Amino acid sequence: MPYKLTVNGQSKTVDTPPDMPLLWVLRDVLNMKGTKFGCGIGQCGACTVQIGGQARRACQTQISAVNAPITTIEGLSADGSHPLQKAWLELDVPQCGYCQAGQLMSAAALLASKPKPTDADIDQAMTGNVCRCGTYLRIREAIHLAANGGRKA
Repeated sequence: MPYKLTVNGQSKTVDTPPDMPLLWVLRDVLNMKGTKFGCGIGQCGACTVQIGGQARRACQTQISAVNAPITTIEGLSADGSHPLQKAWLELDVPQCGYCQAGQLMSAAALLASKPKPTDADIDQAMTGNVCRCGTYLRIREAIHLAANGGRKA
C-alpha cells in the first residue's frame, strides 16, 4: 500500500505493507542508514526518530501509524551545525557511536519542548536510550551545553 510521508522536510511515497516498522522503511526502502537497529523491541533507543516533534522508537512504529512529519538524524542538521551535535563533539560524548543518533534525537525533542532542562528533566527524557559505553554523564553535560548556547554553566 502506498504511504505519503514527509521525511526531513521532503515528500516521499513508499509502497510497503501497513505493518512494516518505520525503521525498515527508513533504512531499507528510503536508504537512510542513520537510524540504527538496536534491540527491535523499543527498549534501547538506538532507532529513535522524531514524529511530529516527539521522540519515537522507529522499530515499534508501524508505517501505517505515522501521521506527522518525520525527522531523522540526517534531518537534524546536514552539516553538523545543530547545537547538540556541536556539544557532543566538544565534550567527546561518542565512544563507539552506535547509540548516538537515537541519543541526539531524544535530546533534540527534549530541548524543543523544554529549552532549559534540569538534570531530572534530562534523565527522564533520556530514559530508555541505552549507551553501552556508559557516556551518560557526558550526554547530560552536552545537553546542558547546547541549552546554554554553547557556554558551559
